[in-house]
Amino acid sequence: MITEIHMDAVASFKQATSLVTDKKINLIYGLNGTGKSTISNFLYEPNNSAFNLCKKVTSASVPVLVYNQNFIRDNFYVADSLQGIFSLSRENKAAEQKIADAIKKQGELEKVLQEKRSEKDLATQAFSQQKHQAIEKIWSIKQTYAGGDRILEYCLEGLKGQKDKLFAHLQGIPKPASEPIKDVQTIQQEVEALKGDDTQLQPRLATLSFASHAVESDPVFGKSILGNTDSEVAALVEKLGNSDWVKQGLSYLPESVGDSNAQCPFCQESTISEKFIDSVRSYFDVTYEQQLSEIAQLQKTYRASFDPLHRLSSFTDHTFAQKRKDTITNKYQLVVGALQANAREIEAKLKSPKVPAKLSDTTGLISDFNSVIDQINLEVDEYNDKLKNRESALAILRNEFWQLMRWQYDQTMARFDADRQSANQQLKDLDVEVGNIDAELVKAKGEIAEAQKQTVNVDQAATAINVGLIDLGIDDFSVQKHSDNLYRVVRAGDSKDAFHSLSEGEKMMISFLYFCELCKGKASAEDTHAQRIAVIDDPISSLSHVFIFNVGQLIRSVFFKGDRISQVIVLTHSLYFFYEMTDPNHERREKTQKLFRLSKPSSGSAIQEMKYEEIQNDYQAYWSVVNDQSQPPALIANCMRNIVEYFFNFVRKKDLNNVFQMPELQDAKYQAFCRYINRESHSLGQNIIDMKEFNYDVFKEGLRLVFDKTSYLDHYKAMSKC
Repeated sequence: MITEIHMDAVASFKQATSLVTDKKINLIYGLNGTGKSTISNFLYEPNNSAFNLCKKVTSASVPVLVYNQNFIRDNFYVADSLQGIFSLSRENKAAEQKIADAIKKQGELEKVLQEKRSEKDLATQAFSQQKHQAIEKIWSIKQTYAGGDRILEYCLEGLKGQKDKLFAHLQGIPKPASEPIKDVQTIQQEVEALKGDDTQLQPRLATLSFASHAVESDPVFGKSILGNTDSEVAALVEKLGNSDWVKQGLSYLPESVGDSNAQCPFCQESTISEKFIDSVRSYFDVTYEQQLSEIAQLQKTYRASFDPLHRLSSFTDHTFAQKRKDTITNKYQLVVGALQANAREIEAKLKSPKVPAKLSDTTGLISDFNSVIDQINLEVDEYNDKLKNRESALAILRNEFWQLMRWQYDQTMARFDADRQSANQQLKDLDVEVGNIDAELVKAKGEIAEAQKQTVNVDQAATAINVGLIDLGIDDFSVQKHSDNLYRVVRAGDSKDAFHSLSEGEKMMISFLYFCELCKGKASAEDTHAQRIAVIDDPISSLSHVFIFNVGQLIRSVFFKGDRISQVIVLTHSLYFFYEMTDPNHERREKTQKLFRLSKPSSGSAIQEMKYEEIQNDYQAYWSVVNDQSQPPALIANCMRNIVEYFFNFVRKKDLNNVFQMPELQDAKYQAFCRYINRESHSLGQNIIDMKEFNYDVFKEGLRLVFDKTSYLDHYKAMSKC
């Protein structure tokens, strides 16, 4: 069965339009020129290059037999004689039974074959849906990273317009062995740094350098520095435990006191003698002073190395240090804190030389700080290298972006791969089953063909055609056997081919009878198809009304009711014949028939499904065209003329000679209308019109005046609304 006929870019079909059906009987009505013959010619010769964009969708492999002008030409005008039609006789009962059994088996196999093909279609559709879901999921990459001023949009160049292309691109990337180090934000920052308008080479950060690490390990700080133990006051100083305090007091004593005692700087009593001063001074001897001088020098050296250290802001203000700002700050403060603590230890040692001091080693802290700076400098160097080779760097970042996307969307890709493998295996298994069934079908058809050779004959078809002609009242010509498998149309008493001498109506009747027998019989003894699809294009176009009823009866009995015909498509220009072919029983019609209308507006021919209630007679159809301004001008004008002729000549029996002479139609703007509508205005009965003269509103107004001045304005108003 044909489930869809798709027409596009051929003849009057300027744009795509489709007939979709699931019924056995399909009736198509359309005025001449709307595309009926184009449809039948496509079905007659679907491989013709003129129909490259047209297609038909079938649910099973069934031969399509088409009756149209090409069929008549190829079988009657071009061919010297008709091909024989093979019919089954009942002379060989054994062969007949073999055929019946083989046909039954063929039917069962074809049913199973159709089921397997349906399973394949369902499997394909299921996988298609799974693929669609995967593609939509992957498309979110484009939606997330493309559009506006998004930095990573360049990564999707060439992939933003087609979902399938983006999916295929990601599908072609192998999954990384491990999760990529860089996240999207990092990649985006690096791309932005490379693509920004203010991009420039970045300076490296200086590391912390401290030249006085040796001071921190000098052994002098661990010594307890004491004065001359031989001094008379040594025991007293030791007892006091604060030589520094005593030494500071010396600065308050006079150089000499003579015989009188000097005032003590501590107790303010006159207790200081010359001897006491000498004893105190002798306690702080040269060795003591040298050691204090050494510590003071170390303090100076340490401070000289500490003061020029870089300020914290010189590190944290750098662009590449921003993400490590807290780390840098913490480590810097640890270094500075340790240096300051050591400086305080040195200061304390100078004040209390006897007390041992311990300075911390800052080498590790400074090294730890510099390791962070080194990492930043590596990034600076890498960035500067990228900036010098910008395009190559952006390409690397693009690859890193897609590696990350492949990792992040691996679940979607893995599920799709599993679905694909499952679907491929299922389809592979079904293909094997279909192949086996096809092989069995070939065997069954071979058995049918071999048995049919014992039972077929061509005489029955010729007899049936001649009986049909006699039933129509045609007895002056007949179909006669020309050779074993050929016929010829001859007149009584004359064996010469007579088809060319027949009238158009007679040619149509005999060709249609031949087509009927061809559909009932077989084209050859090897024809094993149990059913056919029949397409009948305007079988009454050249017939008198006497034969129209007979053609309708033939179509009903052979094609509508015949089991051999699985589907029939009838195209006609006659609403009367279309109506006659339509089943008036609503329930039966709903089960077996579909109705269609072919129209040709300015945009091109179009196929529309039609309801039974929409069927009109020819006169109403003319009005439908006239009321539709989008119809071609020539068609509208022609329908106006047919309306005037039909209504006045046949319905009202009116003479219109005087109507077109009325003053209202003498206006220059109505002249084109009058020349075209009034046949009597042409001596040869021809209608000549330049469609450039056509003005829809003027022609419609002219038609209204014709009905108005003949007292049928009410009829015009009623029909203008239909």
